[in-house]
Amino acid sequence: MPKPFLTARWKNLFMANYEVDPARLAALVPEGTELDLFQGRALVSLVAFQFLNTRVKGFKIPWHVHFPEINLRFYLKRNMDGETRRGVAFISEIVPRRMISLVANTLFNENYKTRKMTQRVRVSDDRLKAEYSFFERGREQKISAIAGINPQPLKAGSLEDFITEHYYGYTKGRRTIEYQVEHPSWRTFPIQDYTIAVDFAAAYGNEWASLTGMKPHSVLIAEGSDVKVHSGQKLKANG
Repeated sequence: MPKPFLTARWKNLFMANYEVDPARLAALVPEGTELDLFQGRALVSLVAFQFLNTRVKGFKIPWHVHFPEINLRFYLKRNMDGETRRGVAFISEIVPRRMISLVANTLFNENYKTRKMTQRVRVSDDRLKAEYSFFERGREQKISAIAGINPQPLKAGSLEDFITEHYYGYTKGRRTIEYQVEHPSWRTFPIQDYTIAVDFAAAYGNEWASLTGMKPHSVLIAEGSDVKVHSGQKLKANG
């Protein structure tokens, strides 16, 4: 396999998962893929995490090495020659640097936007506290969570397994772009408490207003790991 386009370490991934009507996602599904459901449910995840030790084509870019990302995503699968590829598509991804948005939107046809952001992750003897925020229309949007510090391995078929074990990204356009993301299975930390103070309509559009204040289907914090993101490939017209 060719060298990856990007390498980094993703850490302390807070994921709040919301159940939605699959019909709400139908128009966003890239050609050649279909929704991947968890126990018959369509989930949309608000994900906040640390992007660390970032390198593009093996090189560190000043001021673009360590930063937070917050995204809203949903889950897909693609059948190819008897293989099921499980992946994600992003409704929107928020980062604090314009160059990151420019590169991702140009090369991967993603939906990045640049906002002022903050992150704060603290680990004590008995707990992990992670706080992520961004500013939309002058208002702070904040996500925070407290968890235990003893990571737990994934259980096959669990919600944690479904949410974290997707290794492809798909973007919608004239032709669907598929790219591979490599990482080992992630352990998860036991959630103790969390807060989501996000205006989904302001951040992601009025069609997502119903998520504001909604209790998530589930939440989790994944430990994370080193990752490799490979260059995207356009799918053939027949998928």
